[in-house]
Amino acid sequence: EVQLVESGGGLVQVGGSLRLSCAASGFTFGDHSIGWFRQAPGKEREGVSSISTSDGMTVYANSVMDRFTISRDVAKNTVYLQMNSLKPEDTAIYYCAADLAGWGGSLRSAHYDYWGQGTQVTVSS
Repeated sequence: EVQLVESGGGLVQVGGSLRLSCAASGFTFGDHSIGWFRQAPGKEREGVSSISTSDGMTVYANSVMDRFTISRDVAKNTVYLQMNSLKPEDTAIYYCAADLAGWGGSLRSAHYDYWGQGTQVTVSS
């Protein structure tokens, strides 16, 4: 059974940093995509970043470019999202998701089949 478990969310001040983790089980990292998405109250889910678990290729939304960094640890079957220079508009529930069909560089939620339960990130001004 595929499971994704996020951790690392919390409350941080503007300009601060957080590192989110997504621990995957039920499959071994190979030619897959792991993405981070977020959803703020009253807004649609937004793709933030995605990484190829095989070769580390990445893609970012314009809104987080140069502030967020996605990475993977193949030995731990875990993907990370390092978030720096956080802004109030980054406040949302953050979800990780897996696309086991391969790497497509997509930030569209419809391309991902498995989802974690989410972790809350709140940036206070």
